[in-house]
Amino acid sequence: MSFSAAKGLGPTPDEGAPVLPPEYLIERPRRLRRTPALRRLVRETQVSRDDLILPLFVVEGSGVRQEVRSMPGVFRESVDKLVETCREAEQLGLPGVILFGVPETKDPEGRAAWSTDGIVQRALEKVERAAPGLVRIADLCFCEYTDHGHCGVLDDQNDVDNDATLENLELQALSLADAGAQIVAPSGMMDGMVASIRAALDEARHDQVSILSYAVKYASAFYGPFRDAAGSTPAFGDRATYQMDPANAREALKEAALDVDQGADMLMVKPALPYLDVLRRVKDKFDVPVCAYQVSGEYAMIQAAAQNGWIDRERAMRESLTCIKRAGADFVLTYFAREMARLLKA
Repeated sequence: MSFSAAKGLGPTPDEGAPVLPPEYLIERPRRLRRTPALRRLVRETQVSRDDLILPLFVVEGSGVRQEVRSMPGVFRESVDKLVETCREAEQLGLPGVILFGVPETKDPEGRAAWSTDGIVQRALEKVERAAPGLVRIADLCFCEYTDHGHCGVLDDQNDVDNDATLENLELQALSLADAGAQIVAPSGMMDGMVASIRAALDEARHDQVSILSYAVKYASAFYGPFRDAAGSTPAFGDRATYQMDPANAREALKEAALDVDQGADMLMVKPALPYLDVLRRVKDKFDVPVCAYQVSGEYAMIQAAAQNGWIDRERAMRESLTCIKRAGADFVLTYFAREMARLLKA
């Protein structure tokens, strides 16, 4: 017997089709959640290995692989060990890495940042030979290289001198491009930094080197573990005069617009999860690739809560990365990159 006949809902004389009473017209979205296969079939947001960039910290020495206390599972590595990590990243199918240098010596200007024999410069050359399939991104900033821990040259009032810092950023960008960086990522939030770097790269015939601008970088409380890893905690004050106020969203669009006009090829929002609304607005506004950085504090909170048995680590990792992608990120810088790639490859 048909459904209509069983319910006494035979064809109506006028329409020739059953008429369902209101109780049968309830929408039932749960139908599409019944099994894992169904949920996969209709899933709106997919995270793939192509979406993940691995941040790495490189230090002086040989055979060094030192775990960062506040970031379990993340290491400071000498060049030889970092090369091994990059080979693994390439084998896992990750598209690229971003390198942060931790030099042995620091000075007020951070001159080691543009030394031809600098720690990141040497690492780039080795990675290019050992893992040629990886995109090589170099962070462009001075907080790891200055003895005061700020992101540029200081003036007589101990404020960052914007224009003097731009000159040094040009030197750093050229040095890293010479060493094999395919993308440079200025992160200091200096006014005019993208235009200055683009002009310097083009003049030196590095016109094929891309700029991934940390266009929207907040003065966030979530950077603490990174500063442990990079040795970049400010010796005094904070970075609120050059990084963005966490309360502001319209300002983020202005910062991003300025960088796009100056020649940025890609934009970054940092941190990620606390600023998903900003990420969405940037993605909707600008027709360039947009990424987000799942920063050290985001990573450390998941790790710490999982170690205490308060959350499921793998589920939290997957969910957080899915949320960042859903909000509009074309790719994500994340310390979970290798682990997530293994799960996706399985």
